[in-house]
Amino acid sequence: MDVDLHCHSTASDGALAPAVLVARAHEHGVRLLALTDHDTLEGLDEARSTADALGMQLVNGIELSCTWGGATIHVLGYDFTAEAPALRQAIAELHDGRWQRAAEISRRLEAKGMPGAMEGARAVQQELGDSGNAPARPHFAEFLVRAGHVRDRAEAFRKWLGSGKLGDVKQHWPALDQAIGTLLQAGAWVSLAHPWQYDFTRSKRRKLIADFAQAGGHALEVVNGMQPAEQVGGLAILAREFGLLASVGSDFHAPGDWSELGMYRPLPEDLSPLWARFLHVRQPTAI
Repeated sequence: MDVDLHCHSTASDGALAPAVLVARAHEHGVRLLALTDHDTLEGLDEARSTADALGMQLVNGIELSCTWGGATIHVLGYDFTAEAPALRQAIAELHDGRWQRAAEISRRLEAKGMPGAMEGARAVQQELGDSGNAPARPHFAEFLVRAGHVRDRAEAFRKWLGSGKLGDVKQHWPALDQAIGTLLQAGAWVSLAHPWQYDFTRSKRRKLIADFAQAGGHALEVVNGMQPAEQVGGLAILAREFGLLASVGSDFHAPGDWSELGMYRPLPEDLSPLWARFLHVRQPTAI
């Protein structure tokens, strides 16, 4: 597809530097890209320089962490004013919160007989290109693999770092309505990231989307990579019910991972695409 509104670089928990990621997206046919690193805008300038050189359109993007119903939720912001004071303040607070979170993850792992997690995760992060941001759970997962505590990253998340596990530290995030309000103050279009990835019942997911819409959110990420087609269908129904726009993205983190830039399931044709609200954007077409 020639639109991708969800991907991550080494500015947060991705494996490719922003410039390399943009070039890879271009090679895969993407012409409209949003770099949506977690709680940071650090990679945008580098990404934009490469996008401009390649004739691509890069939209300001970010994925903000927040909480709702006791769970960590992610909201995506697009096409905003990067210098908006409320957004800059929120990012600074999230930056500090992420370091506190990393320290807490490390402390909890050490208490379970896995010392040196912070240093190990930082080493993994620095190999990829140190951003100055706190190491994230994928960095801790790779540390656990290298230290021999787990067989692979999947086991690391299943046993220690996934939702509801000891590494799922969320006390440092703002509430959902606060995160949406911050993005709206910056003039952003706001999408709810991967609504099906949260371990919710059908009724709780619907309540999340209702609260998201009531708080001023604009769109659902109806398509996230190669998620099952029945999930796309279910989210399409909810987008129609709540009158929300539809967003799409690969949620790319690394080559050979579960997704690739510009690759995701087709969006149902009757939904209104969020990217049509951005200037000079073409409707995506299949490769």
